[in-house]
Amino acid sequence: MTADPLAPLLELADIAPAVARARDRFDKALWHRALRRHGGQVVAEVSLRSAVASAALQGQAHEREAVRAGTVTDPVLQGALRVAGAVPGLAERWPTAPRQVLAKLHVLAARDVVPAEDLGRPVADPVVGARLDGLAALVTGGTSVDPLVLAAVVHGELLALRPFPGPAPVVARAAARLVLIASGFDPRGLLPVDVGHAEREPEYVGAAGAFATGTPDGLRSWLRHCLTAVEVGADQLTQIGDEVLAAA
Repeated sequence: MTADPLAPLLELADIAPAVARARDRFDKALWHRALRRHGGQVVAEVSLRSAVASAALQGQAHEREAVRAGTVTDPVLQGALRVAGAVPGLAERWPTAPRQVLAKLHVLAARDVVPAEDLGRPVADPVVGARLDGLAALVTGGTSVDPLVLAAVVHGELLALRPFPGPAPVVARAAARLVLIASGFDPRGLLPVDVGHAEREPEYVGAAGAFATGTPDGLRSWLRHCLTAVEVGADQLTQIGDEVLAAA
């Protein structure tokens, strides 16, 4: 039997307990009354906040209410909104055709940012191509680690590779959300984990750089950040629920 290539990540110091804490925080958030009464509103707000956070991490920060009002025309923000809206519908294809889904995400994210002929086309680099193939193998059944760990690896690897021109990190963050949705961890797309990344942006940037080194300490730093971002996202879900109930 072939060893799971990601299993050693759970042996890094503090990672297994951090996975358990993140799962517990999200599980508790899922009991919010708003999800039973106003689930659609909550999902829409999670999508909006995820897009705003992802665009901010791309250097395009905008006030959430201005985005909600439709007055922001920035192409990166618009791309992030398109991506956030498409993610739930791409979840079924993700576990069987991740490279096709990544290309679709790039088309949505990079429209009006990169030339049309570059949309959905990975950079012509054999090393990048080989690593994308390896990542696709993990997504299509090459590992059985907790989805939170796989999501972090997918996210970190795509940030390190930047396989597409333009706003490739928007694609990386969406791919991480797809792992959580397609795996059944977050089937309704309720976890605004990108808000957690944005709220801890300096740590996000530093930990992503550490992941790219491939060292055990670098991988541990990134995993710890991603698991903390899940906890922040769970708290954000609770806040959204509170606000939806207050406005009902």
